Amino acid sequence: MSSLNASARLQSLKALFDQAPVVPSRRVYPAGVRLVVMTVALVVVTALAAGVRALAGDNFLLSLVGGALIVCGALCVYAFGMRRLEQRPVTELAPVQARSGLLTGTLTGFGLFTATLVLIALFGGYGTEGGVSIAGLLTVFGLMTGVAVTEELLFRGVLFRLVEELAGTKGALIVSAVLFGGLHLLNPKATVWGALAIAVEGGVMLGAVYAATRSLWLPIGVHFGWNFALSGVFGVTVSGDDSGPGGLLHGALTGPSVLTGGTFGPEASLFAILVCSVPTVYFLRAARRQGRLFPRGAAAREAEQQPAI
Repeated sequence: MSSLNASARLQSLKALFDQAPVVPSRRVYPAGVRLVVMTVALVVVTALAAGVRALAGDNFLLSLVGGALIVCGALCVYAFGMRRLEQRPVTELAPVQARSGLLTGTLTGFGLFTATLVLIALFGGYGTEGGVSIAGLLTVFGLMTGVAVTEELLFRGVLFRLVEELAGTKGALIVSAVLFGGLHLLNPKATVWGALAIAVEGGVMLGAVYAATRSLWLPIGVHFGWNFALSGVFGVTVSGDDSGPGGLLHGALTGPSVLTGGTFGPEASLFAILVCSVPTVYFLRAARRQGRLFPRGAAAREAEQQPAI
């Protein structure tokens, strides 16, 4: 009996990500209603994720397990909510695109941050203290998987996509970027300049990635790769919050804040903005070429029906 129940539960989970057409059983709710409901749901998941991360502490095994549970829970909540509220297959999380999107995105995000730090180091702004910690690397890996998935589902999957229906792609880029940057003002050593930098290099860039691909896997990968390189490998402050576990290296920043980012970390560096502007322009141009920049109105919803690249 237990094996049959487990099989049924597995089939139910698979159905959430099924790309077959959904037979509508109820009306599609207005964008404003969907925005509020899904935002509340994912904020609750994010709060639970914060609790899990706090319990895990510096224990890399707990962090890896906790990260996996957060990822699975957040993805299922998002898929279930969208299928129920929008009566459609969740094309932005198509399983067939997960592997390539996550791999390409992770390598891209990792490369972008590495380029940023190399530029800082060339001006004498980065060094390391102490030895290396494999346990720290694994701890941050588990932590950042949960962060990348929950934040991208919330800011690109919910806020960007649904605001786009109401205000078009340009409005969605602005609103999601401002809120994404504003969220980071809550961090212990946050600065207004740091939040603005995050809004530009993270909010606008990741919004552009989603607009061009209409898939959440690539922005999730970019977000994870950037954060993992920043904290997990090079061991520097993440968005003004240096209270997290240490990574592989223990990095130290010295020099002018405009180059190093100061207490906020390298994300507030001028180099980070310049480096991230390159993929931002590339993906916005790609979105324009493919007709995926939408004006205000119902036409924006057609983007979800296009195959993601």
